[in-house]
Amino acid sequence: MPTTIYGIKNCDTMKKARAWLDKHGVAYDFHDYKTAGIARERLETWERKVGWETLLNRAGTTFRKLPDKDKADLDAKKALALMEKQPSMIKRPVLDLGGGRLLVGFSPELYGKALG
Repeated sequence: MPTTIYGIKNCDTMKKARAWLDKHGVAYDFHDYKTAGIARERLETWERKVGWETLLNRAGTTFRKLPDKDKADLDAKKALALMEKQPSMIKRPVLDLGGGRLLVGFSPELYGKALG
């Protein structure tokens, strides 16, 4: 299964992650969920692997601008619905290495350890 990086094209963190992959010769497919969306089933699979707390980007503008009632009493079901409706709330990038291995977020050390 090929490596796929999920995110948004113009995100600075995504640019850093893709540059790291390119520099290290890692072949990957890019899925821009801002334009292509994200399937609920994929979000549910990710949530089972890493937890909704890891996937939800609470620091992002989209989440911070939500009404307080939408941010209150978050659980997996509510968080997944928010991320499905507004994929920019998914922490970036999500790197699917195949075989059930996922990396969420980017740091050169994290990528080096997983891909080095």
